[in-house]
Amino acid sequence: MKIEIIKADRLKPLPDSSSLGFGTIFTDHMFNMDYSPEKGWHNPRIEPYAPIIMDPATMVLHYGQAVFEGLKAYRTKKGSIQLFRPGENFKRLNRSCQLLCIPELDKYFLLDALKQLLAVEKNWVPSAPETSLYIRPTVIAMDPFLGVRASNEYRFYIILSPVGAYYAAGFNPVKILVTKEHVRAVRGGVGEAKTPGNYAASLYAGTSAHKLGYTQVLWLDGIEQKYIEEVGAMNIFFVIDDEIITPALNGSILHGITRDSVIALAREWRYKMSERRISIDEVMEAHDSGKLKEVFGSGTAAVISPVGELRYGDRLITVSGGQVGPMASKFFKALTDIQYGREKDTMGWIEEVNI
Repeated sequence: MKIEIIKADRLKPLPDSSSLGFGTIFTDHMFNMDYSPEKGWHNPRIEPYAPIIMDPATMVLHYGQAVFEGLKAYRTKKGSIQLFRPGENFKRLNRSCQLLCIPELDKYFLLDALKQLLAVEKNWVPSAPETSLYIRPTVIAMDPFLGVRASNEYRFYIILSPVGAYYAAGFNPVKILVTKEHVRAVRGGVGEAKTPGNYAASLYAGTSAHKLGYTQVLWLDGIEQKYIEEVGAMNIFFVIDDEIITPALNGSILHGITRDSVIALAREWRYKMSERRISIDEVMEAHDSGKLKEVFGSGTAAVISPVGELRYGDRLITVSGGQVGPMASKFFKALTDIQYGREKDTMGWIEEVNI
């Protein structure tokens, strides 16, 4: 399919790269494409950023049939633009589509469309240290219908947002609250899909945690409420003795691309890396015995988030003395050096954007 490009008549002023927040500023253009049973995915276009007009009965508003992704474009010191493992994002998008009964998309076409959009919006990729252009591909159900079924028509779109650090404090330890009162997802549902409902399900517990001074919630499994799954916006890792442990993917945990990258690097560096079930009791016992060395999260938004404090019920433990641990630092540096082109990509993860 040929992508039509319609340029905006007026361009927005570019923001100051040194003072960017996260997810509040959007670029001049977006990518849009439509789906119908008769035409399949069709009418791909880059056009001015604008609201999506929809009927009040549009199904996504009532039944939440939607999926999305999150990735970034990075500006190197040489001024070039590159993506980090975008093919994995589009593979995951299709996995989410399958679970939400949404027609799959051609991942190679999506990558080409994204590159064309970035070529149009290249001036929006910031150059200040540790800034990037956040990319949000999304699919929403578009039928105007008040009945529970899969929609027949869909809209796929990509919007772009120049961003700084996800956490205002930057690369510093965060405080995590373990909840047994709330459940985000269970196996056999859509817990592993990147769908809005999963995030809506996390809001109440997340808001409660914030009121207590915690950054995010650490979820336990929804059946026994015993085994660790993930944090609200990231996967989680534990360093116990000489072993790096992350919960195994089980159908209710997001297939994190940064998670997969950490695992790949750990094995490349010949660390003892395990994907397995790990209970909150095992973590507490490891702390009590002095074996819990570090805890850190991984995700596209923050890359690596060291955990300095963990609260479970009446127990409050400090990890790594409340400081950034050496393992978290090593993974953060390795990943960001590859993403920003400061070090050679020996893993085949970088996709160059022709601008």
